[in-house]
Amino acid sequence: MGPQVLVPLSLFLMIFGIVYLIYSTRNRERLALIEKGVDASIFLQGKGNGVPAWKIFVVNLAFLLIGSGVGIFLALLITTYTSLNDGAVYPSIIFIMAGIGLLIGFKTAKDLDKE
Repeated sequence: MGPQVLVPLSLFLMIFGIVYLIYSTRNRERLALIEKGVDASIFLQGKGNGVPAWKIFVVNLAFLLIGSGVGIFLALLITTYTSLNDGAVYPSIIFIMAGIGLLIGFKTAKDLDKE
């Protein structure tokens, strides 16, 4: 069994483990609350009000992609007009601009949630 089999298998097992932990923990928390006699309506809290999650995801993804594109363009300009090493400039500028894009997307999504 070579690495070409172990990597996808371990990735699948990791994702399965994370999903399993999330659902089992949520189930245990709900059972504990029900045993204490807490009203079940708290599970529905937060549904129906606010911005749908897909809109927030789309806004964040859009700003991430815009930031990455601007980062690639800036890295191209920097490497063209300076003597800096391509191998260091491209990843750093792309990650910096993607991070700035995510920050702007977060602020925009927060503003959407206020409306």
